[in-house]
Amino acid sequence: MENNLDLIPIFFAVDDRYIPFLSVTLKSLIENASKNYYYAIKILYTYVSENSKRKILKYKSNNVGIEFVDLNYYLEEIKDKLYTRDYFTSATYFRLFIPDLYPQYDKAIYLDSDTIVLGDISDFYNIDLEDNLLGAIPDASVRNTPDFIEYVERVVGMATYKNYFNAGVMIMNLDEMRYFHFEEKFLYLLETVKYAVAQDQDYLNRLCKGRVKIIGEEWNRMPIPSSEVKDENVKLVHFNHMFKPWHFDDVMFQDEFWKYAKQTEFYNDILNIKQNYTEQEKFKDREQFQGLLKLCEKETSCVGDDRKYKEQAEKENETTIEKSKSRIKILRKIADFEREGKFDTDVEEDPPTIRLMREDVDYLNKKSSSRIKNRIANSVGKFFLDDLLKDKKLIIKQINGLENLKELDSGAVLTCNHFNPFDSFAIEKAFMESGQNKKKKLYKVIREGNYTNFPGLYGFFFRHCDTLPLSSSTQTMIEFLKSVDEILQRKDFILIYPEQSMWWNYKKPKPLKIGAFRFASRNNVPIIPIFITMQDSEIIGEDGFFVQEYIINIEKPIYPDEKLSERENAYKMKDENYEVWKKVYENFYGIPLEYNTNTNKDEN
Repeated sequence: MENNLDLIPIFFAVDDRYIPFLSVTLKSLIENASKNYYYAIKILYTYVSENSKRKILKYKSNNVGIEFVDLNYYLEEIKDKLYTRDYFTSATYFRLFIPDLYPQYDKAIYLDSDTIVLGDISDFYNIDLEDNLLGAIPDASVRNTPDFIEYVERVVGMATYKNYFNAGVMIMNLDEMRYFHFEEKFLYLLETVKYAVAQDQDYLNRLCKGRVKIIGEEWNRMPIPSSEVKDENVKLVHFNHMFKPWHFDDVMFQDEFWKYAKQTEFYNDILNIKQNYTEQEKFKDREQFQGLLKLCEKETSCVGDDRKYKEQAEKENETTIEKSKSRIKILRKIADFEREGKFDTDVEEDPPTIRLMREDVDYLNKKSSSRIKNRIANSVGKFFLDDLLKDKKLIIKQINGLENLKELDSGAVLTCNHFNPFDSFAIEKAFMESGQNKKKKLYKVIREGNYTNFPGLYGFFFRHCDTLPLSSSTQTMIEFLKSVDEILQRKDFILIYPEQSMWWNYKKPKPLKIGAFRFASRNNVPIIPIFITMQDSEIIGEDGFFVQEYIINIEKPIYPDEKLSERENAYKMKDENYEVWKKVYENFYGIPLEYNTNTNKDEN
């Protein structure tokens, strides 16, 4: 060990085309690493030009050693067995040979070269792996994609997708891996099983499952929104899949990437790559990702499903099972409606609607009896919300963008996607967290039948918790519109679901109707686009499905343009709202927004 410093081995695997990005990774790693260690950096390759090597070797210093290791001889006998597709090369498999290649090391770090290191890499290395084979971070792109979840549980055989790790950032317990005969077992699997989706990552997960130290996402943060770690606590960013700032704009953490890129000799090369990356190439990237999803689906369809229900699910009674069947029916109906393009139609059957007449509603609680019921309903509603949260029937994992509510002095129309009868309570929670409840009221636009038909406690809430029911009566709607204008002019908020339908646990944003945006345009107030994303929790609900954890994303206000007419503003704000929702959806779930709508119907 040089200079009597403790040694930390760090491995990369590259070919020549990835050398520019490796330089950025190395620059960030070295700049943020403790000087109390000697970093032995090994770059495994089959082809790298001498010019590229010379540039990378300039990063050597008193406590940083760099060596290029040619693996051509090592791979000669098996290179034809290494399956690759799309942009992958055989270099992706190199990490699997590290234990036997370097018997002198008991432990090492492996990093992909599409990463930047923002923390001290020695802190990562010093995580105690105990007797586990690896330390790794669950793959965030898997947990947000149902096709991936099915694939890793059914094909790779993970007990839960939540333990399927990303192989681009790992601590390797080389001593334990040798004792486990890791390479021998990998080569045997290579002869008997072909993993086509994530290739070497799938082999690693299969071989190591049950013996992986799960590490926090701060050490392998993908550039998509996360409820697991705050942006300011991120220690390593992994620009995987399509999220590469040298190809695309508006990638999360791109500023950090370009900060380090500017400090390398490859900066102009990387800029050139970005500037010359064509729309056709970007389209091809998206096509490849969609192809990957289809490959997942195909691989999964070839495997039976003998996964056992969770212990909690096994205890469900027959009533719950019946409820599960009804939910499955709803999900099928949603799929049918999406194919047919019926986005503004509810999938759950409501009882016949009783018409709401003008004399049956007091929109602004002008009567003393209405005000008393309103106070009671809001007080009971707060207790009801607390119970929902306490009982985990409503799980709010994170609220992003609270400042976009806090800073508003005017009235505003809040828009939100609609997928659960309780999602308005989630918005109520965000409203209270913003502190605006101390000086403003939040009104909710609801369906006519919700106001007139519901009995019991829910009916009481629908009628008296600051609700604005729509009506099939023209006279009632005149009062509704007057009330909307008055509410917005006195600087209160109105929550509207512009999709005009509720689809249970539907993750995509649906096409929007114009009404909410007309209200905002007419009253010259902003739209606050709110999009709620979700993921499975650990809890199974009464219907047999996992209760969802909600991330409430409150985006920046969309203001009317004083140069446009009321109608033009309404349509402009509607389109902008949809694009904001679309971007949140694609960033969080890591997939392009596409509908399975059948546009090839026979025209008869």
